[in-house]
Order: sequence, then C-alpha cells, then structure tokens
Amino acid sequence: MKAGNGARSRNGSHPAPAPSELATGGARKFWLAGATGFLGSHLTRLLVERGHEVTAVARGGGSVGDTTVASLDVCDVAGVSESARGAHGAFLCVGKVSRDPAAAEELHRANVLATRQALAGLRAAGVRRVVVASTSGTIAVSEDPNHVADEESSAPSALILGLPYYRSKLYAEREALQANDPPDFEVVIVNPSLLLGPGDLRESSTGDVRKFLEREVVASPRGGLAFVDVRDAAEGMWLAFDRGRPGERYLLNAQNITVAAFFQRLSRLTGLPAPRVSLPRSRTLAVGLTDVFSRAVRAMGGEPPVDRASIELAQLHWYCRSDKAERELGFSARDPGETLRDTVCDLVDRGVVARPASFGIAL
Repeated sequence: MKAGNGARSRNGSHPAPAPSELATGGARKFWLAGATGFLGSHLTRLLVERGHEVTAVARGGGSVGDTTVASLDVCDVAGVSESARGAHGAFLCVGKVSRDPAAAEELHRANVLATRQALAGLRAAGVRRVVVASTSGTIAVSEDPNHVADEESSAPSALILGLPYYRSKLYAEREALQANDPPDFEVVIVNPSLLLGPGDLRESSTGDVRKFLEREVVASPRGGLAFVDVRDAAEGMWLAFDRGRPGERYLLNAQNITVAAFFQRLSRLTGLPAPRVSLPRSRTLAVGLTDVFSRAVRAMGGEPPVDRASIELAQLHWYCRSDKAERELGFSARDPGETLRDTVCDLVDRGVVARPASFGIAL
C-alpha cells in the first residue's frame, strides 16, 4: 500500500468498551499540560466548549481564547501535583519537536523526563486517568513503501535510534506505559500522524506546507507521509480518555500519501506548481545531493530552504492505519482535502505567507 486512506476496517478482538466512569456524568475538571501548543490549544478549546473546567498549564504560560494558561514546567513534580489536585483526569500534550540531530539532550528532557515527572506529579495529586500524546513515528516509519503500521507493529528501532526526536518520544511512551497501574492510575497513549490544520502558531507541523507556498521546495523526496487534522486528533484525545483501554496505544490517521502526491495535491488546491524534479530513491544519494546544493547556496550568500535532516525523514515512509481507534474509540477523520484547505487558508489569513496572485483558493 503506497498511498490511500489510513482508515481501513478490520475485525478486531476487542469491541468498543463502555465509556470510562471517569468520563461520564456531565461537566468535569481536567488538567492539561502543553495547552498553548498546536494539539494542546485545540484540546483546550474542545474541553471548554463542552462545558468542562480546565486547569491549563504550559512552560511559558499564556492563554488559549478566554482560558488562562499558567506557567509551569512539568518537570516540577510538586508543582504538577499542586496544580492538578481535584482534577478528574489529565491530558499530557507536552514535548519539543525538532529535526536537529544536535538537539538530542534537549529533546530527552522535554519529552522523556517531562513525561516521567508529570505522571509522577499527577499520581501524587490523586488523578486516576491520563491521556498522553505521542506520535505515530514511534511505530510507523519504514524504508519499505508497502509497509503500513498498526499498534501491533514492532518499533523500528534501527531507524528510530538515528532520529533523536522519535527516539525521545519512544522512550517517553515507555515511561508512560511503566507508570500505568490500573485501577489506581490509568494511562492511555494516542499516536497521531503529522498534524495539519489551522492554528499551528509555532510551525511545529505545518512548516513544510509553508515552504511549498513560498516556492522553497525545489525537488520532491521519494518517501511517503501520513497526516491527520489537529481538530480530529484533539477529539481523539477526548475519545481515548472516554473509551481507551489503560496501557494501550491508539494511532490516529487520516491519509497515507507519497510526498510527491502530497505536493501535487497542494498544487491543485492552490494553483502553485509542484516540484518537477524528484530526488533519487536512495536516502544516501538524496542526502548527498542536498549537501552539495546547500553548499552551493551558502557559497552564494544564501541559506538553503530545506535542511539535511528533513530530506532524510522525507525519504522514509510513515504510513499507518487507525482501525483500532475507529473500532474501540469511535474515532473518525474528516476529508483530508478539508484539512489541507484549512491549513493553507490559515497560513494566508494569519499573514505567515503572502497570498500569491495565482492562488486557486477563494479566501
């Protein structure tokens, strides 16, 4: 399977469970960390819109709509415990996203240590159920274009060990699973694929779409990606709290697509041309050509638009399926075309990119 929808039904051995006793019964109080991030901000709004009380925290503080976000480093176990007392449940959307190989130590602190400490603080506060946001990349990355991962797939350790971000998220998942101790302390993990949609203020996920709109993508890598709407991922977080089985992981995905086809779809949507050149299939050769191109650009006083690490990742295949989440949680993803349209429109509306004269979208 080289491309296609990530949702493909299969018969499973676990029927959808009844809603968690912690999730039923009207308005509740929730603690949410990483509230100002891409996923966390959408989840904060979802919970507030449904009438729940949200204690929102983030390392830098701030606000999400009318919700005040307190400043808190979740590595502070006592601070987490104090702020989460009285919460019926919690959501952990913290972490740092980086493709920079030199950021390994920072990624370990922000993803692994933060998960360990936050869960310790939540348990000390008496919180009984936590949903932790991870990434599909801890399971779904391969050099095989026909491989489509599910939750039973083995972690591709040989690849992940060379990818600091995904390595740190895998170790963070292990911390979360080790903390799971039902019925006193239940931990559920969700693994969304690449998050797209409106509101990515830090470009943690939509940076490559911006580069396409600014005509910075000069060649198509030979890999494949998987993506899901951030709004659907936020709903998936809630469904995982409501129905997820403790100690389980749930992939959330909308579509698997080659990188070249992804750029073609953006081209049809916007009227902008897709790259006409394709990189070699070999990761080594593709990275080598990128290095040569980057040196030439820098020699002329410029800065290459695409970094070496991004090319390495884009030569891989990140396909996955969300059958388990559909079956057990009732998860569903919207039309991927709506997600791409809203991603582009948001970048233009916020002035992140100028609207090109050839834009095919009526904004």
